[in-house]
Amino acid sequence: MTANKELINIRDNRKGDWEDSFETGKCIAPFVDIYETDDDYVMTVSLPGVRRDNVKVKLENDSLMILGKVNYEEILNRKYVLNETEKGNYFRTFNISESIDKSKIEAKYENGQLTLMLPKKENVKPRNIDIV
Repeated sequence: MTANKELINIRDNRKGDWEDSFETGKCIAPFVDIYETDDDYVMTVSLPGVRRDNVKVKLENDSLMILGKVNYEEILNRKYVLNETEKGNYFRTFNISESIDKSKIEAKYENGQLTLMLPKKENVKPRNIDIV
């Protein structure tokens, strides 16, 4: 396991609803990159092996939660020749600062990559000041 990846061991539970999977299953913190443009913070989250309909992004108060649910039955039935990756649901949470316009957050998911656009509020965007 790499130093920047966190594995949280919790009781294994292959049955149950969506929320229970993250409370009682094995969760892995996905790799995340965040960069800044003049107008936005852009967050990319790697969720390999997770289908679009098994990804959730929740905003609660000042917390942004990212959840990705894997198909445990498929994973358990594979006959691995080499197995180097951790197996489990993905979960990560981030605190959102007051500089982000929470009502305009957008997300898209493509090829195992979740991209979140976190728009900056107007008062924190850089601006040019005219000299008279």
